[in-house]
Amino acid sequence: MTLSVSWTAAHARRLTRQFLGSPAAGSAPPSISADLARTAGAMLGAHAQVLSAAELSLCLRHAGATRADVRAALWEAGTLTKTYGPRGTVHLLPTAELPLWTGALSALPMGRSPHPEGVRLTGKQTDEVVAAVADALDGACLTADELTEAVVARTGPWAGELTVPAFQGRWPRWRQALHTAAHRGALCFGPNRGRKVTYTRPRGVVPEPGDAALAELVRRYLHAYGPATPQSFAKWLAVSPSWAVSLFGSLGGRIEEVDFEGERAWVAAGDTEFDGGAVDGVWLLPYFDAFGIAAYPRERLFAGAARERALAGGQAGNFPLLLVADAVAGVWHQRRSGRRIAVTVEPLRPLSAGRSRELEGRVRRVGEALEGAAELTVGEVTVGPHA
Repeated sequence: MTLSVSWTAAHARRLTRQFLGSPAAGSAPPSISADLARTAGAMLGAHAQVLSAAELSLCLRHAGATRADVRAALWEAGTLTKTYGPRGTVHLLPTAELPLWTGALSALPMGRSPHPEGVRLTGKQTDEVVAAVADALDGACLTADELTEAVVARTGPWAGELTVPAFQGRWPRWRQALHTAAHRGALCFGPNRGRKVTYTRPRGVVPEPGDAALAELVRRYLHAYGPATPQSFAKWLAVSPSWAVSLFGSLGGRIEEVDFEGERAWVAAGDTEFDGGAVDGVWLLPYFDAFGIAAYPRERLFAGAARERALAGGQAGNFPLLLVADAVAGVWHQRRSGRRIAVTVEPLRPLSAGRSRELEGRVRRVGEALEGAAELTVGEVTVGPHA
């Protein structure tokens, strides 16, 4: 008989497994660096296009971590690595899991290049660039300009031609392979040099075989966000839905079908324990928090007015989220001035006295995590998405 799973039960399990229902226990250094890596692994990476958002995502899942602890885990202890992860976007990933991630991400089907013939890299040129990047960054930490010089010296002038449209001009051709180099384990981010981004090579990373890595990534995705469909997995990775359907079909007895609110969905084989109790609580999730991006079906999480207010063109992550019980219930924004952090929360419906007290506690935790003093205002958030 097929197991039936309710939205409430799935949501409750996801919260628990993401350390939102019960934050990871506080530890003293150096254990806290290991705790933060474990938390990042449970989330399947913390989105770090804006590093401060990733810092807050991790801290809010831990009983006492601060942004300084995340930075120490990243740049001192080395338990976290900043690199290109799911969807080709910057993430903080557990360093110990890089063989899995590079194996899986490098095995994903390549999308169609947006660059015209004569500009886009051939397969051979891509391989040459990745090899050059790996060699140049072995034991080194280089800015983008320095890496360009090193890549051109190892490949040829064609790699340095300014052909790739960028924010304020054009980037050299080799940068088409930047994400690919990261996915193959040849590149990750180093600490900034002043205001300049740097790159380095992660030490000792050998990508796992693609098929095994993809199977394990599906298992971990289903553990964190299941029940889920191939289509939601495809959206999370930004790959073809048909390819994801084929991948799920190839896993046989390693995944198990369930009925999720009347629809077919999957969990990892044997991972069928759900607590049917009601979800209760208030949470604040920062920009591009993994929970808001990867939890499907989106119409359940962003129900009613939340669909219009908390999504930007149907895309999750552009607004920080107020989560109440089992659905998004508003948006929020923070503005910092010295140690003072002004937090404005816009609920989509009035909060009870109990909910308000819980929200005040969540706001205090934001202040602690960011090493400041947070002050709550309940009212309209007047800034736009990703402000």
